Amino acid sequence: MSFDVAAESYDRFMGRFSRPLAPVLADFADVRSGQRALDVGCGPGALTGELVRRLGADAVAAVDPSAPFVAALAERFPGVQVASAVAEHLPHPDASFDRTLAQLVVHFMKDPVAGVREMARVTRPGGVVAACVWDESSDAGPLHAFYRGFAEVVPDVETERGLVGVREGDLAAVYEAAGLTGTVARALRLTVPFASFDEWWGPFTLGAGPAGAQLATLDPGRREDVRLHCRALLPAGPFEVDATAWAVRAVV
Repeated sequence: MSFDVAAESYDRFMGRFSRPLAPVLADFADVRSGQRALDVGCGPGALTGELVRRLGADAVAAVDPSAPFVAALAERFPGVQVASAVAEHLPHPDASFDRTLAQLVVHFMKDPVAGVREMARVTRPGGVVAACVWDESSDAGPLHAFYRGFAEVVPDVETERGLVGVREGDLAAVYEAAGLTGTVARALRLTVPFASFDEWWGPFTLGAGPAGAQLATLDPGRREDVRLHCRALLPAGPFEVDATAWAVRAVV
């Protein structure tokens, strides 16, 4: 599975974007000292680490269905209450947290409405439920150059453009369907530098995430074709990749 990989591989693949995104989402959710927070779909801990920095490990809980990610998070942040669970069935009592966040997760939930409804359930009245998803409906997502190159080799490649949450307005609709009103939406933007094309390309070869898993299905010759097409789209280096995520928050 694309998320059943070593935490270090996923760190190299998406962590280069999710780590700088974490403080932006935490600011958007108004995460402040004295609160208790839950990181839903924590992965190896990009957002968890930011929550720990702001709140302290004993005020942070995290869940993820990937066994390698749960093990890595427990080792990296020993004071965090980490559990193996999916968003649709959170192992926490009602009204347990002041802030419940899901970074780059809602579009991968089997039932996004049920997942957000669970996030609201475990958030106390007056608390905030916040989530963000990359804008994969245009060229504003961090993977657009990869998928453009991939499509030159596999024209019918299945991208993340069809997932719920990747278009403007999607998350607000999910929130409303989950019973949350008064949503606030915002585009979160960041820029990630790369020293070279090889630095950018290497993490795609690790089998992490849907993109890495798709690349791994190709034979070596076709993988090299994808690399060459991507190379034609990007400078040798150094260069920067701009990325936009759609974010929504609501008060319970």
